[in-house]
Amino acid sequence: MNKIIDSPVSVITGAGTGIGFQIALRLLNQGQAVVLNDHDENALTSAKKQINELCPDGLVEFVHGDAGDIEHINALINAAMTRFGRIDNAIANAGTTTFGKFLDYKPEQLDQLLSLNIRGSFFLAQRTANELIKAAQGGRILLMSSVTGLQFHPNLAAYGMTKAALRMLARSLGAELAQHGITVNCIAPGATLTERTVKDSDYANTWSAITPTGRASTPDDIAAAACFLLSSEAAQITGQTIVVDGGWTLTSPTKE
Repeated sequence: MNKIIDSPVSVITGAGTGIGFQIALRLLNQGQAVVLNDHDENALTSAKKQINELCPDGLVEFVHGDAGDIEHINALINAAMTRFGRIDNAIANAGTTTFGKFLDYKPEQLDQLLSLNIRGSFFLAQRTANELIKAAQGGRILLMSSVTGLQFHPNLAAYGMTKAALRMLARSLGAELAQHGITVNCIAPGATLTERTVKDSDYANTWSAITPTGRASTPDDIAAAACFLLSSEAAQITGQTIVVDGGWTLTSPTKE
């Protein structure tokens, strides 16, 4: 397919709110094009309204669907190729969290985690890498881990396991895809003030008290790190996990 635009094109899953949305805003403000996905249709509608107000000239395609579904992953990449004629970056931001004690954890809970957190990220990376190799242009793949993939947190054994797996995936793909000019990295956010977490009225105060920098992270803190790893300045960084947690993993308390 002939190249339609000269701007880099990024596909971002789970970007209707929170970290994914903030990454999309930053990229759009840099003049890049974005294919923005979310499984929540209301969130996607809200994201579209905000982006139209904040970035009226932004090159953006909105695609509703489950980022853990292979057909939808293919639809996302196809949307980028059809609308913009290329893909440069993929950000596997979509993920789900289920709390539960190990001794009581249910198979259906684990299946849900594995489908989105692992399957979705793995196959988005695979399809993107194949497109980048076909185009012989290089590119960036970014996975979203968590500090719970580095350190113990109560009732998050299953979730932490999936997030640790993404760190290993970044290491493996960083080595395997480097010959094609593709870097693969991972971000491990700590406590972050998203639309979901602020519903807990104690969240900000609790995490501010136990974080060395004295505050919980914001989606923009994570987005800043993401956009650096997607930039040309990070061309020599691959297979790495960048922790953005205000220093929480240095001490790892779970309460004040």
